[in-house]
Amino acid sequence: MSTAAFEFGPGDFERVATERRTQTLSRPSVSYWQDAWRRLRDNRRALISLWIVIALAFFTLAGPLLWRVDPAAQDLDQVSQAPGLPQVAAIVEPYASWAGLRATPLAAPAGTPATAPTGLSLVEPATTQAVRLAWDPVPGATGYQLYRNIYDPDPDGALGLPVAEILDPAQVSFEDRLDLEPVRYWYSVVPLDATGAEAGEYATLAVDTTRVISAAEAETLGWIEDAGTVAVGDEIVLPYHPFGTDYLGRDMLSRLMYGARVSLFIGVVAPLLFVVVGIVYGSAAGFIGGRVDQLLMRFADFVVALPFLLFMILFKIAFGIGPGESGIFPMLVALVLLAWPATARLVRGQVLQIREEGYIGASQLLGAKTTYLVLRHMIPNTMGVILVTLTFAVPSVIFTEAFLSFIGMGVAPPTPSWGSMSNEGLRTMLTHPHELIFPAIFISVTVLAFNLLGDGLRDALDVRMRGQE
Repeated sequence: MSTAAFEFGPGDFERVATERRTQTLSRPSVSYWQDAWRRLRDNRRALISLWIVIALAFFTLAGPLLWRVDPAAQDLDQVSQAPGLPQVAAIVEPYASWAGLRATPLAAPAGTPATAPTGLSLVEPATTQAVRLAWDPVPGATGYQLYRNIYDPDPDGALGLPVAEILDPAQVSFEDRLDLEPVRYWYSVVPLDATGAEAGEYATLAVDTTRVISAAEAETLGWIEDAGTVAVGDEIVLPYHPFGTDYLGRDMLSRLMYGARVSLFIGVVAPLLFVVVGIVYGSAAGFIGGRVDQLLMRFADFVVALPFLLFMILFKIAFGIGPGESGIFPMLVALVLLAWPATARLVRGQVLQIREEGYIGASQLLGAKTTYLVLRHMIPNTMGVILVTLTFAVPSVIFTEAFLSFIGMGVAPPTPSWGSMSNEGLRTMLTHPHELIFPAIFISVTVLAFNLLGDGLRDALDVRMRGQE
């Protein structure tokens, strides 16, 4: 058979149309950290918590630069002032002493019980400078007992604070100048019988006081520059305290700002230090392995068993911190020395897992040294766990500082911290709750924000979560 019969030319073939199919990526390629940030942004709770943490940082660092009020300055004219709008005070004449009013005592038949005083009224408008009362003499009374209350005594007969005992029956007036505030008071006058005991009847008067101040006092306090620029009857605006004042008249907002510096300083610096110690310790134990690993981790177990509060007391004694002094440095040392084992355990577990990876063996075959393997491969690959641990450690330390300051073992007054402010606010919780509520809110919000942020970081940095999307 001839081979020419099997020769083909270009005309013997027909072009067939083909459709080229290419594979396209559904989304652009991103790095590990870019993907973690995207997943963190999709977590609304974690993102809100992140913004809260940023706002707290701004409140702590920039707040005192914007709100220039000395946290130790005492405004005794605005003690335990509740939050509200700026207060005003009327200019009045300087205080002048008052001799009071007298009347002829009225006799009563023997055995007749003393009746309630009549005609109880104000001699002049009540102000924070003085409240002057007068009443009609009671027949048979040998004197009078006066009470002041911030609540109406009629429902249960609780007359309140005894402010004066008048043993002269001819004196039928009283001047009150004891820590007067621009609120409503209830004054009660109880007559005394022949034995000096209180009669069962009494008279009560509700009094609304207004805030006043003399021009000289306003100039001394720095509320006005020159006493000659104001006249009697004028009104001046008092220093504004948007969060109110504490029991010593100190501005709550400035104390919260400076207290945040102390609380967040301990809450951030201490975790950074003991996390670094835990990273170094856990990396060394996990990479070396064997008996060294077992020995190092048994020592970590021993540190976990040490009582923190006992060592806090010992460190305060060792550093010479006496009663009533702030123990910030002993607290920091105690946290760093006793809180690192948890981080060391997590990092050790990650290093033990990473050590068995193929790229670690390849790096060793290429001559990589131990330091290079730890710093270049192992620690960067445990960074997700480290960040989550750090985020969860911050609120724990903040709460520890608040607790120690609350019981008097941490930051001591007058240095402000959220824990010591809560301890101070506990004394006036029933009458002025804002002194306790504000520092407690800041502690709660900060702890909650860091916990939610740590929860979001854990989900964002965990590579096993990617397959669930």
